Amino acid sequence: MKTSLMQFILLVGLASVLLSSPAEAATSAPSPAPAPAHAKLGYRRIFKSSSPEFIEIIVRDDSDAATFEIRQLDEEPGASPFEVGAPLREKMFQLAALLKYFQRQDLDVHRRIANLGEKTFRWEKGTESHETKFNYTLNSAASQLMQIFEGLARQQELVTLLERRMKYDRLGINDALLQFETDLNHKLLPEPQRALPTLDQIASDSRFVQVGRQRARALAERIRHPS
Repeated sequence: MKTSLMQFILLVGLASVLLSSPAEAATSAPSPAPAPAHAKLGYRRIFKSSSPEFIEIIVRDDSDAATFEIRQLDEEPGASPFEVGAPLREKMFQLAALLKYFQRQDLDVHRRIANLGEKTFRWEKGTESHETKFNYTLNSAASQLMQIFEGLARQQELVTLLERRMKYDRLGINDALLQFETDLNHKLLPEPQRALPTLDQIASDSRFVQVGRQRARALAERIRHPS
């Protein structure tokens, strides 16, 4: 009888331990660490009566995925995806760091000069964000960063123009290629290799005029094998 009672007590105790263990384990288990916040770097230019009047580009520190919006102010808003490679993004975030991520940064020259459009730099990470606006700046890091953003916008404009001419105006493809070549000559395009798929498609398509196909082929060769 004593043995049975002792066994019963042990069984009850074991059951109690087994039933309470999951809850206790869940209570004592450390909470998962929050995912690290990734930074975004943005640039916006609004310049009425220009073409385009509105430019906005946003890049991330953890991904090639970026967005661009290039339009007139009376057009429907909406961003589109494109890509910016890691080396260029690293340079952009380094310049932003030199500018203290725009925290309490007054970049405007504060002189009576022509209106060149309102530019805005913006940095975001988690719940933290900083931005600064200017018309014209003499700050070297800010000027470099602005030129990269403006170059990315121009580059995407040209790729979009080439793609549109391929669909709707094959005879105008050579003029669009000339615009691309001019900007390439002046080193205004930060990542011209992004245009290679489009250039290769033009070069191999017999529906386009021969001079355009030759120019596309030559441009692609220059980009792949820069001197």
